[in-house]
Amino acid sequence: MASDTRRRMIESAVTLLAMRGLQGTAFSDVLERSGAPRGSIYHHFPKGKDQLVDAAIDLAGERTLHVLDAVAGASPKAITTYFLDLWREVLVRSNFRAGCSVLAVTVATDSPELLEHAASVFRAWQTRLAELYVAAGLDPATASSFATTLIAASLGSAAILIAAGSIAACRECRTRSATSGCAAFASSMSPILPTPGI
Repeated sequence: MASDTRRRMIESAVTLLAMRGLQGTAFSDVLERSGAPRGSIYHHFPKGKDQLVDAAIDLAGERTLHVLDAVAGASPKAITTYFLDLWREVLVRSNFRAGCSVLAVTVATDSPELLEHAASVFRAWQTRLAELYVAAGLDPATASSFATTLIAASLGSAAILIAAGSIAACRECRTRSATSGCAAFASSMSPILPTPGI
């Protein structure tokens, strides 16, 4: 029961960070969303809010790594489209109110520890994507560069689309990133990566 309560609080924190940002996420909001009793705050997170945020970063990072397993063995284009679609789904399902909880912490925290933890999550995503691209046939340097670019483009686009609040803009972003974005790397990925429109 105790572990379930802690898990619900962490899951709620992930969602709230993605929707409201670090400064907009309070313990009271986490308690309300998770249904946890007030006494559970410092029982599960005796070091305060940073400890909860740290656990939320962990969970958000692990979730992304887990879902990327679905494209193991896929083509570079399929991997790229899949990752873009992950963020598209977050945007659409939240009615353009939620982005990346890890990014939300990154841009707002004044804690060196949380900042380094967020950086380690992004590195883990980049490493996993690069591994998938290498397995799909790309050389390691190209795979690493493209993985970094994909993460940056995805999270940057998510922020723009939240501001726009447009499903049409989201679809356009996906199409352009999966085609034009791939074309930009075509010289180094060809003939492994399909050309735009194929």
